Amino acid sequence: MPILDVQQSANIIFLKRSMRPGFAGIENELLYDPKTTLLFGDAKASLTKVVSSLKAL
Repeated sequence: MPILDVQQSANIIFLKRSMRPGFAGIENELLYDPKTTLLFGDAKASLTKVVSSLKAL
């Protein structure tokens, strides 16, 4: 899996089903970054909506 330097991004959209920790049980510090926007729900459906919205701009 590639390593992404997401913390260097201007804006971060984090797709997540809930605030529960992931499979490993480790909290992701990126969730609490002020640049992070949490988008809850199914990742595929949510991303489809985001892409559609961006295309409409």
